Amino acid sequence: MDGIKVLIADDNQIDRMVLSRIVRNQGYDVFEAENGALAVTAYEEFRPDIVLMDVMMPVMDGREAARRIKADAGEEFVPVIFLTSLTDAQSLADCLDSGGDDFLSKPYNPIILKAKISSFYRMREMHRMLQAQRDTIAIHNEHLLHEQHVAKAVFDNVAHAGCLSAPNIRFMLSPLAVFNGDVLLAARNPAGGMYVLLGDFTGHGLPAAIGAMPLAEIFYGMTAKGFALSDILREINLKLKGILPVGFFCCAVVAELNFDRKIMNVWMGGVPDCYLLRATSGEVETLSSRNLPLGVLSNEKFKDEMVEYQVDAGDRLFVWSDGIQEARNPHGEMFGEERLRDVFVTTQNPEDVFDAIQMALNDFLEGSGNDDDTTLLELKMVEESELEEVELKLASGPVSGPIDWEMHYELGISSLKNFNPMPLMIHVMMEVPGLRAMGGQLYTVMAELFSNAFEHGVLGLSSSLKATPQGFMEYYRQREERLDGLVDGFVRIHMQHRGDGRSGELILRIEDSGPGFDYQEVLERKRRGEGNEYSGRGLRLIEEICDSLQYIGIGNQVEAVIRWPRMTEGRD
Repeated sequence: MDGIKVLIADDNQIDRMVLSRIVRNQGYDVFEAENGALAVTAYEEFRPDIVLMDVMMPVMDGREAARRIKADAGEEFVPVIFLTSLTDAQSLADCLDSGGDDFLSKPYNPIILKAKISSFYRMREMHRMLQAQRDTIAIHNEHLLHEQHVAKAVFDNVAHAGCLSAPNIRFMLSPLAVFNGDVLLAARNPAGGMYVLLGDFTGHGLPAAIGAMPLAEIFYGMTAKGFALSDILREINLKLKGILPVGFFCCAVVAELNFDRKIMNVWMGGVPDCYLLRATSGEVETLSSRNLPLGVLSNEKFKDEMVEYQVDAGDRLFVWSDGIQEARNPHGEMFGEERLRDVFVTTQNPEDVFDAIQMALNDFLEGSGNDDDTTLLELKMVEESELEEVELKLASGPVSGPIDWEMHYELGISSLKNFNPMPLMIHVMMEVPGLRAMGGQLYTVMAELFSNAFEHGVLGLSSSLKATPQGFMEYYRQREERLDGLVDGFVRIHMQHRGDGRSGELILRIEDSGPGFDYQEVLERKRRGEGNEYSGRGLRLIEEICDSLQYIGIGNQVEAVIRWPRMTEGRD
């Protein structure tokens, strides 16, 4: 404790000299002041560790001097021990109110004086240590927050790479921390539909967001390549099962919107009940979870079956994380399922339900903060014409891909029964940078030609069955029946690309094991507009996309030629 600086402020010269002698003899450095004003000046100049202050002094009394010294010290702890002969309780209390920390009664006891100085110095050093630790923690916290903000910016660029801005989507994200344990993803698939995923990871903040990055990468990457939503769910479940520690998982609701057929396919695992609001009748249907969360089960036990809902334009699916229903007001009450349901009952216009939920939640919380991440999502079924064109974005693949290449691919019986080649074919084509902007069109061409080869060629199904809705049912009944009994057949895919990096040509040829057909007659009939409205639309569509389309031989081979860059006039 050598080098402790003590300031003694006393207007009585004898008392000051006596006290100074005692303090110096105890090994401390002493500075003196004759009144409160000089004491304030001495503190500013010498910054003593401890102040011994007389209460009654001229110019400025000890109480005012103590207040000014404490104000000047700021967060630094400077013990002020009052020297006094006062005995009444109110005077002593006034001293403490002015910033004093203790009293020392006259005449001074050297032993008690030394003990007080030692004790308060230890307190001062402890205060300094706590301040240093606080500052260190603050620096580390600021660094951590900076890293989280950077990581969040990276994640947002990945997670929001889809179509969350689509006109049929409304959402609210209210994170409890910088990172959000709730994740919301949406993307158009190459076939023109839309996939949407709302996930709620265990907990909140950074630990809850650990699995969000790979989840988003898998979701967007596989969607862009044309994978079915069930395949995407399985891949996400497998990934989360492998990387998340025990006790961490992702409750999720996943929806597929088919705008052409007006269908919503929904998978729910571990999330609260959601509502499907019918636009015409105002009826509210409850959708409940039938599965465990993602990342819990092995892929062998995982179930990817989705529930199909027939919907009309204007019907809305409302989805939320448990942070909505479990939100608590200042009285400790939860918002709950009943209050949420009341919003749907009392709101007349379906357009206003989303805003009404937010308003009801805000009124209930009464300005108190959330204690969990909260996410609210509204999905509206609309006509496909109201949405933007499909824009296929693949995060993977080189900047400069292959230019001159050729590929042959044959699918046998087992593969035709159990494997969808579309994602693989699209992935190969997307390696050519010039073709990436045409991902949606290429998917349409590939899907239509492969479907025709497989269903009409290998399985021998007749498109004439599609003349009526009942015929559609019969068509798919026969498809399942013939697929189960299939014992022979193949589909061969040949792709060839030539180019110079600035332009190119893709030749796609598909051959099946079927007997072929009189394609000249069929094409002529389609051009005359004959036939039913349910079949042949795909063929007319790919004729518009391709630079040339021709059938070869007996009609069991078809060749499509697509050149890039595309000429906008008369094509797109």
